[in-house]
Amino acid sequence: MNKGYSLPGRILLSIAVALLIAGCGGGGGSGGGGNDGGTAFTWLIPEDEIFDGGPGKDGIPAIDAPAFESASTIGSVGADDLVVVVRYGGTVKVYPHDIMDWHEVVNDGDSADPFSMSYCPLTGSAVAWLGDANESHRSFGVSGLLYNSNLILYDRKTDSYWSQMLQKSVWGPRAAELPQRIQVLEMTFSALQQMFPDAQVMTRNTGWSRDYDMYPYGFYRGHEGLLFPVSRTDNRLHLKTRVIGIYSATDSKVYQIDSFGGSTQTINDQFENQSIVAVGNSALSFATIFSRKLSDGTILAFSPIQDDLPNIMSDDEGNIWDVFGTATSGPRVGEQLEMTQSYSAYWFAFAAFFADPQIHFN
Repeated sequence: MNKGYSLPGRILLSIAVALLIAGCGGGGGSGGGGNDGGTAFTWLIPEDEIFDGGPGKDGIPAIDAPAFESASTIGSVGADDLVVVVRYGGTVKVYPHDIMDWHEVVNDGDSADPFSMSYCPLTGSAVAWLGDANESHRSFGVSGLLYNSNLILYDRKTDSYWSQMLQKSVWGPRAAELPQRIQVLEMTFSALQQMFPDAQVMTRNTGWSRDYDMYPYGFYRGHEGLLFPVSRTDNRLHLKTRVIGIYSATDSKVYQIDSFGGSTQTINDQFENQSIVAVGNSALSFATIFSRKLSDGTILAFSPIQDDLPNIMSDDEGNIWDVFGTATSGPRVGEQLEMTQSYSAYWFAFAAFFADPQIHFN
């Protein structure tokens, strides 16, 4: 066990109370790890490193019918609050951390075009996956289990279990399956309002009674301690440092979000055999990573743009690109930069899942 995963007793007490409240109204049992109708399944992650988080399966309830209000009128989100942002079907949708801390999974879209967004408050990581309209509305719930302190989801169609940060099924009929990913951004709400004032923000009308003004994990975000064991720790950075990380089967690299500086910065970089650009702004608490290689083989070099949100960078061809990697003007207007295997998370989580990550700003 690593010495970094204990918290003061008063913090543990506040967390225990919050989890007890969060579990009210949910189903019991952590599930998984056995068989389904006589078919035996094997975990694709070390079974002895999977921990029961406490509330049980569905004890932390997913949101299945999110309600939304315009970013220009909603009053329940503070300017400095962090939010998760996706753009899907032409609509920018926003999921505040203070709601996601209590629910972790939102099943959104319609039956013909479903997607699920998840946020793990213990690892600070958010991802979004497409559903499958051909198999009814494929949706996800919270299993109650954790691996490396990170959320394990289950899909309601097959009861397969999915590691959020590995972004794959790790147990059940879908084991080893990879979801189709959607680009996810994180930033402050004030930054979101500057970029997309008409974005649709999930409201506190969730159908559940929760105190969304209260953070359910005490002092966890700023404390070095962890609540659950992880497979390895790396103390090169404060464990709760927010990073944007890119990973492959054999390597990983992170950029501290608070090291980009108060104006937008672009870093034309290489990761393994990929030409990438990491772009971020510490004042906006925002960073993302795209491929610099286009479908025609062209490799672009990017420069930052200031004070033109949601546009954040230009290239050596004269194109302007927005925060979602879409060319908004220039010869390639309408083209889309390719996503990378990347997302934001706490440093300790990235280091636990991906051994010995490179640190760009160190």
